[in-house]
Amino acid sequence: MKKFTKKEIQQIQAHGLTVSQIERQLQLFEEGIPFTNIITAATQNNGIEVLNTFEKEKLIALYEKEKETLAIVKFVPASGAATRMFQSLHLFLEEFNPEEDSLNTYLKIPTSEDIKTFIKGLSHFPFLKILRKKIQQLYPDYKFYTKEKRTYLLIKTLLEKDGLNYSNLPKGLLYFHKYAKNIATAFEEQLLESAYYASVKNQCFLHFTFSKNHVEGFKKEFDRVQNKLERKTKCKFHISYSFQKEATDTISVTPKNALFKDQDNNLHFRPSGHGALIENLNEIDADIIFIKNIDNVVVESAMENLAKYKKILAGKLLQLQHKIFKYLRLLDKPQISQEILKEIKGFLMAELNIKNPPSLKEEINHVLNKPIRICGMVKNTGDPGGGPFWVKDTKENITLQIVEMSQIDTSNEHQKNLLQEATHFNPVDLVCGVRNYKGEKFDLKMYVNPNSGFISTKSFQGKPIKALELPGLWNGAMAGWNTIFVEVPLHTFNPVKTVNDLLKESHQNI
Repeated sequence: MKKFTKKEIQQIQAHGLTVSQIERQLQLFEEGIPFTNIITAATQNNGIEVLNTFEKEKLIALYEKEKETLAIVKFVPASGAATRMFQSLHLFLEEFNPEEDSLNTYLKIPTSEDIKTFIKGLSHFPFLKILRKKIQQLYPDYKFYTKEKRTYLLIKTLLEKDGLNYSNLPKGLLYFHKYAKNIATAFEEQLLESAYYASVKNQCFLHFTFSKNHVEGFKKEFDRVQNKLERKTKCKFHISYSFQKEATDTISVTPKNALFKDQDNNLHFRPSGHGALIENLNEIDADIIFIKNIDNVVVESAMENLAKYKKILAGKLLQLQHKIFKYLRLLDKPQISQEILKEIKGFLMAELNIKNPPSLKEEINHVLNKPIRICGMVKNTGDPGGGPFWVKDTKENITLQIVEMSQIDTSNEHQKNLLQEATHFNPVDLVCGVRNYKGEKFDLKMYVNPNSGFISTKSFQGKPIKALELPGLWNGAMAGWNTIFVEVPLHTFNPVKTVNDLLKESHQNI
C-alpha cells in the first residue's frame, strides 16, 4: 500500500476526500476496471415493454388521479459547457483564412459539410437576430466586407468572449427555439415543459445541477422568464440547484499509475463525470423524480404530446409501486403462506425482470425493497449513447442495465456482436421512485456498483495522465435499482449535440 506524505494527506482531506478513498482509486488504476459482461440486448418484450393504447391510457389516468397527492421533482443535469456543440465552427476558425481563402472553395471540401449546413440554415437559428445586433456593435462596416470576412466574423462573434460567448456558456443558457414574439433558452423550455406533467396543485419543483461559474447566469435567466411563464402556465415555479461535489472528484495518475503532480508539485483532482450526481440526486426527497438532460427539449407545440409519455412512465412507476408495497407489507407479517410467496415470485419474474427470484422470505424482501426506475427506451437510429442490455455480474445475477460503449469489450468478438444486436438506446428519460413502502427515503449510495466506471487517457499541462470516471448516473450509479424499460417513440428524444441539431424539425416552430 502506498505511503502518503503529510502534504498529500492534507491536500486529499482539503478536497473532501479520505486517504482510503484515494487508495481505492489507485487500486482501480492498478487492477483496471472489468468490462461489463453483456448476455444479450434487451429487446421488445425481452426486457423492453411495449404498451398498447389501452395500457397507456390506463397508466396516464392512474398518474393523473394520484399526482396531486405526491411530491414531484424534475431533476435536470445542466452543468456542462456547450463547447462540443460548436466543434465544427471552431475548426472553421482554425482552418479558414478570410484574407487568403475562398469560401466557395472551402465549402467544396468534404469535411466542410457541417459549415455548409450551418450557413445555409442561418436564418432558422433562434440567435440570429441578437448575433446580427452584436456584429453591428463590433463591426459597423460589416456589410462592406467580403463574403469570406463576413462569414468568419459572424462565427467568431457567435463563439468568442467579446461576442455572444456561446462557446463558453452552458447549453441551458443558449437560445434553442424561435417563436413569433420571442426566443427561448433550453432552461426556459425545461421550465415550461414541466408544467405539462410535473405540476402539483399549480406548483412546479425543479432541481438543476449547475457549475459554480454559471449559476449567476441561470439566476438572471430565471428572473427574466419567471413572471411570463407563471402567467402563461398558472404554475408557481420553485427552482433549487446544487453543484457537483468536490468530494466526488478523482485523483489523476501518470501512465505508470503513480500519483500525478502538477507544475506546483500538487496532486491533481478531476471531476469524475455525471455519475457523481448520484450524491445530488440522493439529497432530493420526493415521491417521483423525473430525470432529463438539459438539451433534450422540444418546441412548445410538441410539449403536450411529449408530456403524455412522461405520464405513462410515471403511471408505470405508481402501478408497480402499489404492488411492491403491498407485497412488502405482507412480508412484514410474522406468517406468510406459500401461495402468497409463489405469487410474489411470479411477480418478480413477470414484472420486475428478476430472472432467478429467491425463495426465502428475507431474500425476496431484499429484492423488492429497492429504489425503482422506469426508463424510456427509443428505437436505435444510430444516435450515440448507452443501450439497454441484460448483464451478468460477478455473483452470476442477471439484471437489466443501461450500458455505455466504453463499458463493453469490443475486442471480444462475441461481446461486439451482442452490442450490434441492440435495437434500442437510452435517451435519458427516467422516472424514479426513491422512497420505500414506509415512506422513508432510500440511501441511493447503497445501490451503486463501484466497479463500473472507466479509465481514460487525458493530458494536463502538456503531460499524459490517466483519469478515473465514476459509474455513470444512469449506468453503474443505479446498478442496484429495480429497473423497467418501456419503449417510447423517437419524437420524445430531441437532444442538441451539435449546433446544426437546432435546424431539426423538433426545434423549429413550424
